[in-house]
Amino acid sequence: MPENGHKATPQEAPQEALRIDKWFWHARFFKSRSLASKFCQAGKARVNGTAIRKAHHMVRPGDTLTFTIGPHVRVIQILALGTRRGPATEAQTLYEDLQPPAAPSKAGDAGAEPAAVPAAPPKRDPGAGRPTKSERRAIDRLMGREEGRQTGKRTMVGRMMDRILGRKSGPE
Repeated sequence: MPENGHKATPQEAPQEALRIDKWFWHARFFKSRSLASKFCQAGKARVNGTAIRKAHHMVRPGDTLTFTIGPHVRVIQILALGTRRGPATEAQTLYEDLQPPAAPSKAGDAGAEPAAVPAAPPKRDPGAGRPTKSERRAIDRLMGREEGRQTGKRTMVGRMMDRILGRKSGPE
């Protein structure tokens, strides 16, 4: 029994190990504990170089975690276990990033990775699919179907297309 005369509760007892999914959640690598648990069960995390497939694997301060989040491989050393999921500033004190992500560099630096360029919309093969708005307007001009024309006359191409397709043409 402690010196003050009352029993130590589990929160007061010093923790020497913590479940890996709970630590991931405390350190704010995942939004929920269930996501952290699924991540661990998928075998995507390594503790001290050993692949972990169980969310209840116990981690301790000094352990090194290796895992991928998105396109980045993270190498983390656990400094503390934490007792709650606190704010981000508190969560960052639980670990040391041994391989911080590369900071964006200036375009003039030699050997630097190129900056991410936003992807352009995919190009469509000419003539494939429905015409675009500008293509439709060009067709209308060619066929003499422009809106707002005051003469009402069709172009020669429009009259020829009407004859080929058997349509009645307007005034000539």
